Amino acid sequence: MFQTTLFHRTALSAVALLLCASSLASAADIGFREFETGAGTPRPLRVSLWYPAEAGGSPVSVGENRVFHGIMAVRDAAPEGLSHPLVVLSHGYGGSWRNLNWLADRLVAEGYVVAAPDHPGTTTFNRDPEAAAQIWERPKDLSRVIDAVLADPALGARVNGGQIAAIGHSLGGWTVTAAAGARFDTRRFAKDCAKGHSPRACGLLQELGLDNASVEADLKDPRIGAFVSLDLGLARGFTPESLSQLSVPALIFGAGVDIGDLPAQLESGYLAEHLPASSARYNEIADAAHFSFMQLCKPGAVELIEEETPGDGIVCKDGRGRSREDLHAAISAEVIDFLGKALATPR
Repeated sequence: MFQTTLFHRTALSAVALLLCASSLASAADIGFREFETGAGTPRPLRVSLWYPAEAGGSPVSVGENRVFHGIMAVRDAAPEGLSHPLVVLSHGYGGSWRNLNWLADRLVAEGYVVAAPDHPGTTTFNRDPEAAAQIWERPKDLSRVIDAVLADPALGARVNGGQIAAIGHSLGGWTVTAAAGARFDTRRFAKDCAKGHSPRACGLLQELGLDNASVEADLKDPRIGAFVSLDLGLARGFTPESLSQLSVPALIFGAGVDIGDLPAQLESGYLAEHLPASSARYNEIADAAHFSFMQLCKPGAVELIEEETPGDGIVCKDGRGRSREDLHAAISAEVIDFLGKALATPR
């Protein structure tokens, strides 16, 4: 499945019809499993987990369909015995854990444990409107995932609870920024929307509950020691004051190619303007588009999607110049460099 832009939702149906298994060679020492946390609660979470594994086992492709490549991993492999930092991933509106599996692959190769929930209401697999209208639950989802991983009988003892980071794309970028301590102001966001800024983001005001006072709560998880935002939306609702006081190291990526009404300067650039210069790094990638942060597309993917939903092939189109594979290589290298420095001293 693919992650829509915060707001390009119609492509979801096209990709959902294109599911099919195949394979793509990648690192074979990656363990992968899925589990549920919070069963019996109003918001159970399906979580995918990638981790450094003991040698052996038969790798299979995970997170793959007829449109997108997956990665190779050994399902339910035994974790290796070392201590590892943890990264939690947050997908965008209408997306799923699959969207950033390419980055999970690279992070595990560097020794990270990686966990990603499907956020109820805003995932491919759960579009319940009531759950979607509780956007403030998304940062809490990440906290629940951290709790579950640290308590996991097989893996918890191998995770360093003092070295935890969060990475999110699109609406996931908003999620990790809130989880790091940024505060949202509903009135500020409504006033900004009235001025015509970021109309795609503003179009989701009621659908995501951005007019509900609950989104103004303190959603910070103090265990998160660094965060990475990949071309987020809804940034302009965060207060400049809370961003300026956010001491958690941040790496902010913006997509230089605007897919329409979501300019990086007004979203990722807004974060960069107000976050402390001493702890935040901003990179607007001139030849990346919003969907460049998602999985690699297979040959013919654009045509397959266009056949189902004309116009939605944009999810497999990038900017000017580099391929998505080359963009991923550059992005992951910067992410790994950033996390290595930001998490060097456990909290």
